[in-house]
Amino acid sequence: FFVPCSAILSSYLLGERLNLLGKLGCMLSLVGSTVMVIHAPEDEEVTTLDEMLSKLKEPGFLAYAAILLAVCFLLIFYLAPRYGQTNILIYLTICSVIGAFSVSSVKGLGIAIKGFFAGRPVLQHPLTWILVITLVASITTQINYLNKSLDIFNTSLVFPIYYVLFTTIVITTSIILFKEWVTMTIVDIIGTVCGFLTIILGVFLLHAFKDMDISLGNLPQVFQNEQQAPVTRDDKNILIEVDNSSIAPEDKPKVFTIYT
Repeated sequence: FFVPCSAILSSYLLGERLNLLGKLGCMLSLVGSTVMVIHAPEDEEVTTLDEMLSKLKEPGFLAYAAILLAVCFLLIFYLAPRYGQTNILIYLTICSVIGAFSVSSVKGLGIAIKGFFAGRPVLQHPLTWILVITLVASITTQINYLNKSLDIFNTSLVFPIYYVLFTTIVITTSIILFKEWVTMTIVDIIGTVCGFLTIILGVFLLHAFKDMDISLGNLPQVFQNEQQAPVTRDDKNILIEVDNSSIAPEDKPKVFTIYT
């Protein structure tokens, strides 16, 4: 319920406009995210930092993390200075991509905290401090670019799009890190894909039509043609009346123009 609540509250409290298509996009985004969460498989049980480290060192996750870092650097150093002030997706994509590292760090630190209370020497494990540094750096970056986005763009657009992108990245990261696709059935795969496509449709409606004045009150007028297109006649010998704006009196001759 985060998406519609944030959009509605920003509309009423901050006076920001959210048209009918924007509200529909929020609902579609929420439905798509819910479908993805329902069909997402359960996380593989990881109880120690050594098991977590072995997951992080696997080639599939290392390649995925390298791609995320490359995309993040491209967005921060090239696209953000040029298009960040005009395109809402730039800053929010940076926040979402960095969110993959913050969520992975939180999961690892959760294992470290459980091990600490169980009497394990987690403070001597180098992965603990690597996760702490990664978490601090990722959260700092997320807050920085999220605040930049909120300073420039409409709050009712920022939070729904950020929620959708962040949820998609987090679910993808969890699937790759813990190899959850191995246990996914055909129904879960189809449900995940359908949920992702629904999210894309919702974001498109929310972002593409944000400047249109569409509501339930004026919806019939939007689809109604106020003026009919003039009829074009191809006959060159037709008589065309010059003055159509007023009716000529009967005692005055009418003026016609003959095209040949």
